[in-house]
Amino acid sequence: MRASSEIALQQAALAIEHLDVRFGKGDEMVHAVRDVSFAVDRGESFGLVGESGSGKSTVLRAIAGLATDWTGRIAVEGQNLGPKRTAAFYETVQMVFQDPYGSLHPRHTVDRTLGEPGRIHGVADLDTRIVDLLRDVGLGPEFRFRYPHQLSGGQRQRVAIARALMLEPKILLLDEPTSALDVSVQAEILNLLQRLKREHGLTYVLVSHDLAVIAHMCDRLAVMNAGRVVEEMTVDQLRRSEPSHRYTQQLLKASLGYDRAAVDALETFD
Repeated sequence: MRASSEIALQQAALAIEHLDVRFGKGDEMVHAVRDVSFAVDRGESFGLVGESGSGKSTVLRAIAGLATDWTGRIAVEGQNLGPKRTAAFYETVQMVFQDPYGSLHPRHTVDRTLGEPGRIHGVADLDTRIVDLLRDVGLGPEFRFRYPHQLSGGQRQRVAIARALMLEPKILLLDEPTSALDVSVQAEILNLLQRLKREHGLTYVLVSHDLAVIAHMCDRLAVMNAGRVVEEMTVDQLRRSEPSHRYTQQLLKASLGYDRAAVDALETFD
């Protein structure tokens, strides 16, 4: 049984085993992620869901190399990662951040934002690639020389997604990609991400606090609380309201809207 499990991990697009992430030292040390393990198959959309502070975004940051004080195993396409990320890693894995206002340099045009990773990694025919990417994310070439302040929130996030696709990665890490956007725009971006996944054969790891977003986008999910994974389940189980852990049951109730009796019955999990 152990041998078959190891083979499955080797064949996964992304494998996480016993991941621990800490910030700070001594009495001020925060143990943000505790013994987290999961695997994501090629072409799958995998969700990480939980309240703010549950550690879900920290998991993505550890994978991306932005949180370096971690122990455990992180493997991409069967290759174990160390504390530093190579150029080859960024040609396989890219991240789209939560805040499209903060993730784009205010003094860089869209052309420069998209072109910089292409120039660094030697992308051929960069001008054509930039125009093709803009069309791919639902923007035209007329957006190429605009600055972020000339774009709406949804347009900025489309540029951020185009930047992530510049190097033709296989895996996208999506950290709350719609939570900073107006409700009217959120569905557009989620539908765009679904189309891009189909057309480019992408694998997604999507972090969200919103169970509806996870149910719309993902095949499977892991529920996190206080830095730990408390439950893994399929989206079909989520839709049938079949969580086994009490924390997940509580999240599901909260997602249905305000209920005074439910609020009074809330439990604290740690």
